[in-house]
Amino acid sequence: MRPVSPHAIRHRRPAAHAALGTALLVAGLAVPAAPASAARAASAPAGPATGAAVTFAAANQPMLRQGSRGAAVSALQARLTALRYDVGGVDGIFGPSTHHAVVAFQKVNGLVRDGIVGPRTRAALDRPVVPKPRYTHPGYSVEADLTHQVLYLAERGTVVRILDASSGKASTPTPTGDWTVGRRIDDWRQSDLGLLWRPNYFHRGYAVHGATSVPTYPASHGCVRVPVRAMDRLWTSIRVGTPVHVYR
Repeated sequence: MRPVSPHAIRHRRPAAHAALGTALLVAGLAVPAAPASAARAASAPAGPATGAAVTFAAANQPMLRQGSRGAAVSALQARLTALRYDVGGVDGIFGPSTHHAVVAFQKVNGLVRDGIVGPRTRAALDRPVVPKPRYTHPGYSVEADLTHQVLYLAERGTVVRILDASSGKASTPTPTGDWTVGRRIDDWRQSDLGLLWRPNYFHRGYAVHGATSVPTYPASHGCVRVPVRAMDRLWTSIRVGTPVHVYR
């Protein structure tokens, strides 16, 4: 996003959301990402899922989408959490956070980005692509993969969280490069082009920030958008000085 106006407005923050620790309750299902390479990135097919997770491609499974509830949704949330997607918790309710987690999974796995868990998405859940960060740092780092339109939170060479994202559209592209978070605002920020929730500025007026609209395609004025609730969960993991890598 282009440099922002100095005028900031204050709003009441959204209600507190489920903590990352809730999601990690299902860590027993986790499929760890392979070690990262500083020279290359991206992804490799994972081997067959094991144990209870090998159920998604079975016949007669219900179609899951926003509004779905029940044990099948809980199993989906647990699987996505194990694969490091930002679900926000396992509660059996297919809400916006689960929708964005499904879309992020579909982006990484080259599927239709509709947020609906049908036969193809189920099959991919049994044999998922496991993303690898391009860079290794001693602590947390952020990588914006513009090709897949996702954001990775990495720690010591391993992807620990995958967020749905929307970067700059063709007329206002997100700049690629290697930076660090230079400043942060723990509130809504009014810019000349809209409102930014908890922006983390990494290059001039460009930031990773929460937004109420995160389409499945590049749509911003240059910033990297993630869902508002996802930014709330990401906020405590990054700080001024956190490395930010933006690439295609």
